[in-house]
Amino acid sequence: MATHANDIALAVIGGTGVYALASLINVHAHQPVTAYGAPSGPIRVGTLAGKRVAFLARHGEGHSLPPHKINYRANLLALRALGATRVLALNTVGGITDHFGPRVLACPDQLIDYTWGRVSTLSEESGSDVLHVDFGDPYTPSLRKDVIAAAIRANVLMVGHGCYGVTQGPRLETKAEIARMRRDGCDLVGMTGMPEAGLAREMGLEYASLAIVANWAAGCSARDDEEITMDEVLGNVAAASEGLPALLREMLAG
Repeated sequence: MATHANDIALAVIGGTGVYALASLINVHAHQPVTAYGAPSGPIRVGTLAGKRVAFLARHGEGHSLPPHKINYRANLLALRALGATRVLALNTVGGITDHFGPRVLACPDQLIDYTWGRVSTLSEESGSDVLHVDFGDPYTPSLRKDVIAAAIRANVLMVGHGCYGVTQGPRLETKAEIARMRRDGCDLVGMTGMPEAGLAREMGLEYASLAIVANWAAGCSARDDEEITMDEVLGNVAAASEGLPALLREMLAG
């Protein structure tokens, strides 16, 4: 698979409810196959603010892949092979603490990994290099700074910190599990933050998360009996994502 060095100014990975970037123009689809297999779907490469941008729907464009079945290694390797060095991950999440209610955008600075059984490293295969990457700051500080600065310039409200707790899914969490995560220091809960962030670090990619809060996590709503529905989730994601095109334009112009 050919590498197009410096061709992609930014790669965006879309989560639940974000299956395309409507603001991209002159879009061409790429369907690469990597050493780890095929990515979740076609990578759409187009132009935004005069720069080349790649977009990949993490769950597939028809949301056919549950979080634990996503080929995270193939996704990131395919983006890197197309020339991407900076990756902005859109993660649809639940809110746990007070500042992270539905329709909030957040740029987390920490995470806690509660997942299990996922292929989480490039060191998985026999004979591969053993990688001990520094992961104290799981998101690239310079890219986080650019995301937060772009949000300010675009007048997009954002919480510029937070700890993202990553659960296995695809089921949502129990109230007791969320209570434990709150005690652990988590502000957000989602299912796709890992192993993606760790693999990006192993691949030498700059990586940051833009978390889109779709609902209160179990037991966190003022209405204790409130049931989470997909209609609610998708509606909140759509509303919270309205400022995304302006934010991306500012990132690319900065």
